[in-house]
This record gives sequence, structure tokens and C-alpha cells, in this order.
Amino acid sequence: MAARIGVGGIFIECNHFTSQLADRAAFERSEWLCGGELLARDTGVLGGMMSVLRANDCKPVPLLYASACPSGVVREEVYDELKNVLLELLNNAVELDGILLCLHGAGAAINAPDMEGDLTRAIRERVGNEVPIVGTLDLHAHITPELFAHTDVLLAWETYPHVDAFETGERGAQAMVDILAGRLKPVMAMAKVPIIVSAIHGRTQQPGPFADVMHEAKRLEDSGALYSINPILVHPYLNLPDMGGGVLVVANECKTDAVDAAKRLAWRYWKNRHELQPDTLKPSEAVQRGLQIEGGPVLLIETADCCGGGATGDSVHTLKALLAEAPNQSAIVPVVDPEGARRAHVVGAGQTIQLRLGHRLDPNWGDPVTVDGIVTRLSDGAFTYCGGIWDGRSGCMGPTAVVEVGPIQIVISSNATYDWMTEQFDLLELDIAACKFIVAKNPMNYQQAYTGSMKAAFVLDTPGPTPANTNALAYTGMTADWFPKKTGVTIDEPTVFVSSQRNLTTLKLDWRQVNLRE
Repeated sequence: MAARIGVGGIFIECNHFTSQLADRAAFERSEWLCGGELLARDTGVLGGMMSVLRANDCKPVPLLYASACPSGVVREEVYDELKNVLLELLNNAVELDGILLCLHGAGAAINAPDMEGDLTRAIRERVGNEVPIVGTLDLHAHITPELFAHTDVLLAWETYPHVDAFETGERGAQAMVDILAGRLKPVMAMAKVPIIVSAIHGRTQQPGPFADVMHEAKRLEDSGALYSINPILVHPYLNLPDMGGGVLVVANECKTDAVDAAKRLAWRYWKNRHELQPDTLKPSEAVQRGLQIEGGPVLLIETADCCGGGATGDSVHTLKALLAEAPNQSAIVPVVDPEGARRAHVVGAGQTIQLRLGHRLDPNWGDPVTVDGIVTRLSDGAFTYCGGIWDGRSGCMGPTAVVEVGPIQIVISSNATYDWMTEQFDLLELDIAACKFIVAKNPMNYQQAYTGSMKAAFVLDTPGPTPANTNALAYTGMTADWFPKKTGVTIDEPTVFVSSQRNLTTLKLDWRQVNLRE
């Protein structure tokens, strides 16, 4: 009889420093899947999971899978509904041999600060200790002892920018197959160091301080001594105890091997900590430097307003700098402002409009700006992602308008959306190559989106819940010193926690017929 594997998860990256909460509509705009909808997925992490399970004659049993654009914490009633639906479907499933979960690792709800730990605990209580639970994570996960305690294998994405969603799903499903075939008796170790930095220098392609750790991890993994080695950049915009990055290791039976490798690589990550800190400029200074560069586009990286990190996208700090310092230069500036978008749609294309824009959704970080312009484009804001986390999935900016203030084009959307490439600008047929300045509100993906076209990129120092320099935030959850809050902080050794080795149900698959991952 084919092994029956429950598949589901809740995938969201949360931010404790923004006032905008994740409601039900946030998940509905992205993914809220049960039954056949989940089973039909052939892209992303879920697609990778389905591919490997079916190749090994396993029967995927759909639970619930929901994802949303990063935001503030999840509303209590929304998390309760998601969790309860998943658990109800789990209770109704018959004789599951394993549970495969697609998680982020930086989820937080009002009533569950460690959302993934809470969810896996509830699942473990229902399935018992003999059923293996395997989870996939973003490499920006906040891995906690609670999450460790209730899972058997955790695997993280290996690329940033994230281009291995499908492959990560394959790896997660392969781990489940290996457990059920008796080939893997997992033990996990996580070594963590107190580093809380933005993702600016977190790319996984060499050269770079995090790429250095990732490269060594994969070299050791490829040697065959350990099952999986996953360097982890903690999501820096949670406000929880014991945060930090490090290295997650999965070994086959040998606890000592897992602990030793995790500690050794965590030390390497710690030694690279100063290289992880970015240099920043005030917006006006960055604009002035950009004006000295011939041609464009010059990227102004307002990472403090990153929707992909949980910000609302409504900052106008860089817009103000462009209006003051370069009003005659062509530019594209995104701003999330539902009221501004609504008013532009009412006025209509080709009409003049006066708007007071910005800081409506999260007013803690600045004041609006008044602009007079012309509505040049209107859209329903629906687009499709091409690659990455949500490859092939729909994005929803909601009613969207382009308002031109001289040569400055302000893209006013109703909903925050994740930036992957330039899908949002492409939808509006904006000529990126013709711009002197482009405001990009993400810390990493701009490097691939504008490769070959940008003349320069400046990381900005602006107020917001996702700043390039984490010293700008008050981490009340952290009780110990951390880098870079205290640049001279020292540690005796990484903090290490180890998973329990359970008496897992094995040999549900014939290992001779298992299709091993290349």
C-alpha cells in the first residue's frame, strides 16, 4: 500500500515593528488551498514536494496550505481559523504515515508569537511520536527549541535571492521518503549566534560573508558525511527572545556529527559578522550622488519600507528627496496608498489631481507629502510572478494608478505586494531603462531585477520597520547583547539545541524502489 503523506502548511513572514496586521484577505489574495487545489500545485515548494512523493508512489493527502505577503503579525482569529482547519483535515485523514509541511519559520500571530512552534506542537499532539514530521523553511527563519521539539527534519532554502523553491520542496519530500524507507534516522542540531542584521549582504552567491558560510556548508554536505546543512539568516524584524542566525544540521543517527558541524559553521558565520553590516546614505545624499553619475537607472534602495519584510510600502521619504533634489529627473517611485489609488481611479486617466500621499497605513514612520500631478495610467493591479517564491502565482496590487509629477512617475497601489523582478512595473508598461532614478523597496531582489541595467545602487537610511541597519529598532524581546547593537559583543560559544530521536515508523517504502534525489 502506498505511503500516505499529509501535506500542508502556513507560510508568512511577520514583522513586529509595523502596525499593519495580516487579516484573512491577505491570505486570500495569495493562497488559501485545500483538497484538489493543493494537489494540483506543480510549481514552488508544493510542486517540488508533489513531484518527489508521486515519483516514489506516495499518496499526498491534502491538508491546508495558506500563504500571504509579509506583513505585521497575524490576527488571532485568522491564525485560529487556519490552524483549526488544518487540524480538522488532519483528524479526518486516515492512517497518515508522515506529515510534510511548507513553512516559513518567521511567522507570528497575536496569540502565537512562535507560530511555527505552536503549529507543529498541535500537529504532533494529534499524530503521536511515531509519525515523522518534515518541514521546509525559508533561510530567514527564526528557529526555536519548540519548533525543533516537534519536527524530525527541517530543511531550508539554499539561495537568496530565492530561486530554489521547487528544489527545496523536492529536498523536503526526499527526506520523508528516506525516513519511510529506513535510510534516514534523523537527528538535528542548530547552532545559533547573536547576529541580527538586514538581508543586504545575505546573498548566497559568492563573494559575500553569508555566501562564504553557505559555500562551506554545501561543500561539507556534498562530501556525504551529513544529510543536510542549512545556514540560517534570521528574519531580523521579529521582536522575540534568543534571536540570531546560525547553522542547522541534519545528521543520520549521529548527534555528535550534527553538533560539531553546526558549531563549526556557526563560528564561521560569527567571524563574518562585521561584513554583514551595510553602508547607508540619507536619501538627499544618495540623490545628489546619483546626479553625478552619467545616465541611469540609479537605484535608490529604500529597504526600510520593504513589503517583502513586512512593511506597508507607504513611505514617501525618498519621494520627498526626489521632489526636492531632482524634480526635473525621470524617476519611478512605488507607494502603497489605497485612498490615493481610489481617488485617481475616480478622477480618471488624463486628469489632473492633487493628492496627499504616504504614511496612511503605518503612520509611525513619517508624514504624508502633497503632490499635484496627472493621472497617466490605471490598472486593476493583477499580475503574475515569474520565478521565485510564488512562481506562476497571481499578485494583487488592487486598484493601481500612475500619477506623474513632472517626470517623476508615482506608482500608487492599494495593496502591498512582494517584489521579485519588475512584474509590477511591467504591468503598467513603465520604461525602466529611460529612468534616471528608480526607488526599489527591497534589500536583495533588485540585484537580479536590474542586473545589467543599473548604473549604481545606494542603500538608504530612512525610518521604517525594515531598516538596513537594525540598530534603528528597539528589540525589547532580546535580553542579551547582540551584534550590531553592541559591536564589541563576545560569546563563549554558539547556543546549541538538538532534536529528539523518535522511534519513527519506517519501512513504509521499499528502499530498493526509492528514487533518490540527484
